[in-house]
Amino acid sequence: MRLVVAITGATGAVFGIRLLDVLRELGVETELCISRWGARTIEHETSVSVAEVQALATRSYGAMDQSAPISSGSYATDGMIIAPCSMRTVAAIAHGLSDNLVQRAADVVIKERRRLVVVAREMPLSEVHLDNLLRLARVGATVMPPVPAFYSHPTSIADIVDHVVMRTLDQFGINVEVQPRWDGALLRRVAASASD
Repeated sequence: MRLVVAITGATGAVFGIRLLDVLRELGVETELCISRWGARTIEHETSVSVAEVQALATRSYGAMDQSAPISSGSYATDGMIIAPCSMRTVAAIAHGLSDNLVQRAADVVIKERRRLVVVAREMPLSEVHLDNLLRLARVGATVMPPVPAFYSHPTSIADIVDHVVMRTLDQFGINVEVQPRWDGALLRRVAASASD
C-alpha cells in the first residue's frame, strides 16, 4: 500500500506525525508533503524537527515541488490523508486550485477517484467552511474532524491522537488497535445494573 500524507498549517501537527509513525511501523509506503505553514506549525507545536518528520516517510517532497510524482495521476497511490487540514487547504481543494503540492496531490486523488481523507481542523466552523467541506464530501472525500472519543477513557493527549489516527486508517481498511474500540460492554453493564 502507498499513501500520500500531507501536513498543513492548521493546529494539530501531532496528528500527521503520529499517522506517519504508525504507517511506518506497519510498513506502508508514505509520500509526504508538508506545506510551508505546516512546517512552521510542527516547529511551534512539537519537540520534533521538520527533518525528523520527513524521515518518518518513505519519500518527502517540497511544498512547491510540482514535479513530484504525486502531482500526476499516472503515479499509483491508494489515496491521501491530510492531517491536519487547514481551512485554506480545504477551500483550495474544493475549488480546484493547485497552487502547491498538497493541493495538486489532493486534486489528483479526486480526479483519479482515489480515497481522500481530510482531517479538518477548525472551530467553530463558519458557513464558508461548511460549504467547502460539503463540496469535498460531494466529490467523495471523507471529512474527519479530529473529534475525541471518551468511551475509551483517554488519559492523555496521546490517547486522543491515537484514537483519531486509528479511525483515520480505518478509512483505508488498515486496522490498528492503538486504542480501545467501542464494544458496548460498558453500556450493557450500566443498563443491566439500572434494571436490578
